[in-house]
Amino acid sequence: MTLSTRTAGDGLVRPALSWRSAARVADCHGWRADLLMLLAGAAAALAFPPVDLLPVLALCFPLLMRAIDRAGSWRGAARRGFMFGLGLHTAGLYWLTDAILVRVDTFWWLVPLAAPGCALILAPMAAVPAGLCRLVPAGWRRWLAFAGLWTLFDMGRVFIFSGFPWNPLGSAWEISGLPGDVMIQPAAWVGVDGLTLGTVLLALLPLAGRRGVAMSLGGVLAWAALGGALLVLRPVPAGHNPVVVLVQGNVPETQKISGDDDIAIFRRYLALTQQGVAQALAGPAAAGRPVVFAWPESAFPGLLQEDDVARGMIARAGAGAAAGVIGSIRRDENDRWRNSVMAVAEPDGRLADIYDKAHLVPFGEYQPAFLPFHVVPGDGMAAGSGLRTWHLPGVAPVGPLICYEVIFSGQVVDRRDRPDWLVNVTNDGWYGNTAGPRQHLAAVRIRAVEEGMPIARAANTGISAAFDAHGHEIVRLGWNRQGVLVVSLTGTLPVTIFGLFGRWVPLALAVCTILLAAPWRAGGSRRHA
Repeated sequence: MTLSTRTAGDGLVRPALSWRSAARVADCHGWRADLLMLLAGAAAALAFPPVDLLPVLALCFPLLMRAIDRAGSWRGAARRGFMFGLGLHTAGLYWLTDAILVRVDTFWWLVPLAAPGCALILAPMAAVPAGLCRLVPAGWRRWLAFAGLWTLFDMGRVFIFSGFPWNPLGSAWEISGLPGDVMIQPAAWVGVDGLTLGTVLLALLPLAGRRGVAMSLGGVLAWAALGGALLVLRPVPAGHNPVVVLVQGNVPETQKISGDDDIAIFRRYLALTQQGVAQALAGPAAAGRPVVFAWPESAFPGLLQEDDVARGMIARAGAGAAAGVIGSIRRDENDRWRNSVMAVAEPDGRLADIYDKAHLVPFGEYQPAFLPFHVVPGDGMAAGSGLRTWHLPGVAPVGPLICYEVIFSGQVVDRRDRPDWLVNVTNDGWYGNTAGPRQHLAAVRIRAVEEGMPIARAANTGISAAFDAHGHEIVRLGWNRQGVLVVSLTGTLPVTIFGLFGRWVPLALAVCTILLAAPWRAGGSRRHA
């Protein structure tokens, strides 16, 4: 399929699809246009991991822009954008339904509402850019304005409830293997939000016809050249980071909830820890380097902070390791529940440090006030005070992250006390063998590139993995498998541009893109309602 342009008397640049039938569909209006945008948004979600169908964006975003141009007003354009966002996020978050199925006996009525309900909350972040870009004359100025506005409002998703910046378009470049390693390297400068800006611009360029297609392909090649240069010119040092043992117990969520097999679960983790630490200590990589083992989020089936005996058993199972990183809930001094990760040190299992999850999952760990019904057990969790860097004896400084926290670009390290590596403990067992755990893993990978530091990830049912400071996957233990991974973490790169300035970089790029779209004008050309 090719795209060409022709200029009408009113100055609009109209993209024309080579297939006449497709062109007629693209020019529809009213409810038909809304339905088309819903389907186009859903199709665009195929660009996200694990499908990685990036070329679909070069069809879906031009269709959205044509619908914006054909809308009768900015309100109509915003409606088209809303429907596109609704389709994008419903399809991209379909896996949320699996979490409801785990407790289907209680929340069966939420099964058809989980993904669309979240999408309804996120869709305005696509509607507003679609409406505002109508203030700019049609053509390349409008494309620039839309790309900048999309990026700004997509970044704004961190302010919805406790934040939900899942599946930014920039994450679509996280293709498996070396191609993905190359394409995500610019995130070290501009972050995933900067990649989102570039992605929207490249997807809209085919609107300019054959020249635009050539420019889009040229842009991809230039992007790849930059990524390749960053890989070559910034080799990852050996460093002094530890040998990490990632323990994947593969405990079904229903088994965790029932509590009937807590002793068997604990014994499983002890046995796996003993096996993994012994393997690590016997390997050549452990010579002169500490060993750290990590259990997933809420892996300990009890209250570890209050259980001296259990901590001693963990320390003995990991004998020879400098520390163990254990996920466990805890009850604080004010009798509030917290989702925590604890550093257990040998020889007696003393608690060397505790980190409480700061970014809580809406509807999962805390109850949004606007909901008229209760979905979170009890009063939910209390949020921690914020990011921490642990300085454990004999171990390079480490930043602990619990599950969902790793999706927050620019908010994964304490910038006043930067760690040398990150450990992410998580439990994706709620979401089954779906795209959810793969998309979550993609977020881990790009955080490594943004911050220029390796990340080790321990997941309950998978996917456990470790990435170097370039986001290159070192090891992986797949979904629904029990076992251990022993990984010698590579070193940390010098602080990246994004590591220095954070999200101010993509914010400035998005604002500059919008300013380049000037002159602004009130209203927009009126076509169909």
